[in-house]
Amino acid sequence: MDTAASPATPRVADERLLRLTPAAGGKVLALAAREAQGGFLRVAITGGGCNGLAYKMRFVGAPKAGDILVRTAGVEALVDSKSALYLRGTHLDYSDKMIGGGFKFSNPNAKASCSCGESFSL
Repeated sequence: MDTAASPATPRVADERLLRLTPAAGGKVLALAAREAQGGFLRVAITGGGCNGLAYKMRFVGAPKAGDILVRTAGVEALVDSKSALYLRGTHLDYSDKMIGGGFKFSNPNAKASCSCGESFSL
């Protein structure tokens, strides 16, 4: 009997949960290839930041139990069910401008966000 844990099968959602722009998708794919940490982008909300909640992104190799999978802009993004409550309707963009560049979240659920765009409050 094989006791190795099988990978979790995530629920599938559409871009109404999370949508990456083509620019963000291209940058994520380039970073994933360079970092070789896993084929999935995990997007999560954690406590912290100057407004109470913060966005976190990292690459992972497999989904966890309870994850939601969103295929957007060529990226397979994973969101845990708790973070999904805060992310619904969020768009993620990327700009390579020297000033003000980087990933930018546009979250319709946020009542306030900090100037750096990495944290928000409800």
